[in-house]
Amino acid sequence: MNDPARPTYLEPYLDAAGKHGAGFGSLLWASPKSQATRFRALTRAYDFKGRTVLDAGCGRGDLLDFLIDSGVEPAHYVGLEAVDVLADAAEQRHPGGRAMIVRADFVKEPIQLFVGADVIVFSGSLNTLSGDDFERTVRTAFDATADALVFNFLCSTRLAGAKHLTWHRIGDVEKLIGRMTRDYWFVEDYMDGDATLVARRQG
Repeated sequence: MNDPARPTYLEPYLDAAGKHGAGFGSLLWASPKSQATRFRALTRAYDFKGRTVLDAGCGRGDLLDFLIDSGVEPAHYVGLEAVDVLADAAEQRHPGGRAMIVRADFVKEPIQLFVGADVIVFSGSLNTLSGDDFERTVRTAFDATADALVFNFLCSTRLAGAKHLTWHRIGDVEKLIGRMTRDYWFVEDYMDGDATLVARRQG
């Protein structure tokens, strides 16, 4: 029987945190290099500088460090994280009001996405969701953002070999987004099997 306290999409992170604590291995990225490659794609796709950013599934807050180091520091940063040990690490890395870390599962508690953010970003945190949860989360996040929704996702089997990972055809994601806005674009040239989408609100 499934444990409701351990949703299927969180189990890989909770298991990894049990082994690695707040170490890099708990983020389920293949390597720091692949994480940085995806972060660079995010910053190429959207200008985060001076924005209010909600990082949904923020892990240790690595994205905030990357944005600051890249010279595109947001005005305000809110991180949502459901794994306590990672939320602890994010708070420790970004003390003194530099970031607000909220302990929440954005799938179970979608209301937590409504923080008045200019941009909501998911980096890797959609990769363990079922198709229904993925679609529902994307729709809710788009409703919750003031300007843009930005996320990367696995777009082929190339990087989705592990059983806990899900992937989505770019055409299917485009159909989903196209029902919400006409103002969107993809970045696909940085890693075979991964894509980044920006969807902006119109008017």
